[in-house]
Amino acid sequence: MLFEDTRTAFVLKSDADLDRAYFLFRLIANEPLVRIGTTVTNFALKSHLPIEGLVRATVFDHFCSGTTAEESLSVVDKLASQGVASILDYSVEGDKSEIDLDTCLAKTLETFDYSKQNPDLPFGVFKPTGIGRFGLYEKISAKQPLTAAEEAEWQRVENRYRQLCDRAVSLGIRLLIDAEESWIQPAIDELIEKLMEQYNRNEVLVFNTLQMYRHDRLDYLKTLHQRATKKGFKVGVKLVRGAYLEKENQRAKQHNYPSPLCKSKSDTDKNFDAALAFVFDHLEDIALFFGSHNEASAYAILDLIAAKGLDQKHPHIWFGQLYGMSDHISFNLAKAGYHVAKYLPFGPVRDVMPYLIRRAEENTSVVGQTTRELDLISKERKRRKINGDTSAVS
Repeated sequence: MLFEDTRTAFVLKSDADLDRAYFLFRLIANEPLVRIGTTVTNFALKSHLPIEGLVRATVFDHFCSGTTAEESLSVVDKLASQGVASILDYSVEGDKSEIDLDTCLAKTLETFDYSKQNPDLPFGVFKPTGIGRFGLYEKISAKQPLTAAEEAEWQRVENRYRQLCDRAVSLGIRLLIDAEESWIQPAIDELIEKLMEQYNRNEVLVFNTLQMYRHDRLDYLKTLHQRATKKGFKVGVKLVRGAYLEKENQRAKQHNYPSPLCKSKSDTDKNFDAALAFVFDHLEDIALFFGSHNEASAYAILDLIAAKGLDQKHPHIWFGQLYGMSDHISFNLAKAGYHVAKYLPFGPVRDVMPYLIRRAEENTSVVGQTTRELDLISKERKRRKINGDTSAVS
């Protein structure tokens, strides 16, 4: 099986790196410990306790590529040596002021500029709540009237989106726009569709992210494609399963409306696979970024590529995983000749902590993900011991 090759999967990890990864995933596998650790970390951050050194030496260096984009370039080069591209992701979350939003815009634009001289950075990415206020998206999504000040604020948000698109287009890179909670996503969807209509006329440059644990997303994809066909533009989709399961269900219960999520993991998988099938039936005008750590879905894509006789490096098919996770998928796919990119989160240690906490919580909630990581790391440690390997490729 392709994803069982641990030597390829961990080719860039030293024995010390593997030991740290094993330690971290053992911690993440313990849900009560993650909850306690999250509480303690949040307290330490709010109390301004000096925890950056400890965090940097453990979880940060495993899941993040550095504190700045420039510092991350050494990781970009290492990944490129194995045929894996990179996506620099400024992962500071939760900012609300206009100054914070403009800072996030500037930092994101800076990541795009590194692509100018580096073909191993083919994508840019941003999180909508990084450049627009959550409450504003929420109000627009609920179709509530805006005040004059809010109208001006929304115009600034649209201008930030367009600055990002213009810079990406000028550099010849594609732009991935992350998904958010369901109750603020309609405003984001509407704006991204306008951008697709403007920028995706001849090739796919702008991608929306569809969380397929939402039962309405398959229909949304189909109707988006219909509108695109009528208006003469192409569609870019990043398909993921979803990241806010507990929050979505809790809010639906609190506000007494039906959950927007599929009823079961099995239903989510079926929804995801149906979206894949639809995309592959329309690859001439839909581009796919597969943003998942699910091995079964990755194999399903390989089967679709083979069944349809497509080039392994079809320009409309990309695989992507997060830095520090699912290296057995990323590196083995790259070795086999497919387009693969790793998300490289970066930012000041203290400011990136909300991202790292969310990453730990998501890993804890995904059944089997952490166990799989631990099994593969154990297998590689045993292989190295038997074969006398002492280090990874530098």
